[in-house]
Order: sequence, then C-alpha cells, then structure tokens
Amino acid sequence: MKILCTKMKSILGLISLSCFAVLLAFVVAMTNAGTIYFGYATRLVPIYSVDTNEKKVALTFDAAWGSDKTEKIVEILKENNVGGTFFLVGFWIEKNEDKVKLIDEAGIDIGTHSSTHPKMSTLSSESMTQELKSSMELITKITGKEVKFFRPPFGDYNDTLINVATSLGLKTIQWDVDTLDWKGLSANEILSRVKSLVKNGSIILCHNNSDHILEALPLMIEYLRSEGYQMVNISELVYQSDYIIDNNGLQKQK
Repeated sequence: MKILCTKMKSILGLISLSCFAVLLAFVVAMTNAGTIYFGYATRLVPIYSVDTNEKKVALTFDAAWGSDKTEKIVEILKENNVGGTFFLVGFWIEKNEDKVKLIDEAGIDIGTHSSTHPKMSTLSSESMTQELKSSMELITKITGKEVKFFRPPFGDYNDTLINVATSLGLKTIQWDVDTLDWKGLSANEILSRVKSLVKNGSIILCHNNSDHILEALPLMIEYLRSEGYQMVNISELVYQSDYIIDNNGLQKQK
C-alpha cells in the first residue's frame, strides 16, 4: 500500500511538472510572438494608419537636410487643393524660417521631427523632452500655433519616447506607406509603391528633398484622386480623442 501511494505521488508530481512546462512554453511563445497577450500589446505603439471607412489619406514630408524643393512641394499641394504635413527638424527650422512660414501660410500641418535628428530610443527621458520641447518652441515662435504631432527620426521609438511625447501633448506618427523616395527611386517606382500599399487611412512617407519627389508628387496626387482618395492634413485624418491604437499601429475610434 505504501508503494502504491509513493507511485501515485510520483505520477501526480509528473503531471504537475508537465502542466507547468506547458504553461511556461505558452508564455514564452506568446512573448516571442510580439509580446501580445489576449489581443493587447504590452508595449506602446505610434499611429501608423487610421481605421476609417472614408477614402482619406495623409501625404507627409520629413525635412532634415536640404530645402530647395520645399517651396515647389507646397506649390504643388496648393495647386491641387490637397493637404499635407511636414515634420521638421530643429536645425532645419533655424536655417529655413521663411519656408516654415510658407508651409504654415499654405494651411499645411507642421509637426516636430526632433531638434537634432538623433536615435531617440537611446536618449534619457530628459534628453527626449529637450529634443521635443526645443523644436516645438521654434515652430510655435514662427507660426504662433501649438505643435500637436511628432515623427521619430529613423522611425525609432520606445515606450519612454511615446510617453514623453504624450506628456507634451504630441501624438506620435509613423507611416504605413513608405515611398522609399530617399533611396533615389524614380517617380514611377515611387508611384508603384503607393499603388501597391495605399488604403483608407494610410499615412504616406515622403521626404522634402529626395531626388525625384517633384516628379513623383503630381503622379501620386493624380493616382490617389483617380481612386477616389481625399488627401488631407494629418490633423484631419487621425482621431483626436476616444481612440485606441492596436498592436499594428492602427488607430481606431472607440
């Protein structure tokens, strides 16, 4: 009888150990699958695109180096009566105050792209705050308007950065359509990427001084318009309140 009890204890012990191993394997697997548990992300995510039934998209332009094509970009947007958004780096702003005014006077949104274009996930929260506040102050000084949007340099971010940006009243904006214009793609290659990736609520990434942006932009506008898309400022695309952002960066109205 004593032997039987000992065997039963051993069997129960093995079962418990097996259950623990299965549970551990499940946790590890879920962690490796993007740290998503029951549909919720354990990390913060910026806005990559917007969940909407309306055919609206946002053309966005990052400006850090070079400025000679900026005026023509603004002219093309105005001529076609479409919106846009520029994300400006602080040192670019300091050299191009006239162009900041031009962008603002055209009714185009302006967001910050940091002050010195660092890899911000490597910075302390204090340095992150300084990067954002100093660039925001430059924009506000020129335009008289509050800055509400931020795009991280290199698309690089972490939870700390998003929390710092949020504390400063900024929505962190990424993109779901990368034109790769900075790689020197031709206008038609840029257009092909837009055609293959765009959808309702897309945020399209361009750069203000890429090689072929002036040839590509009219082609993008013509195509998007032919497909029924309205091109709006980022402030007209994203939800301002009562929203969630899923683990893919899709902003959804609650």
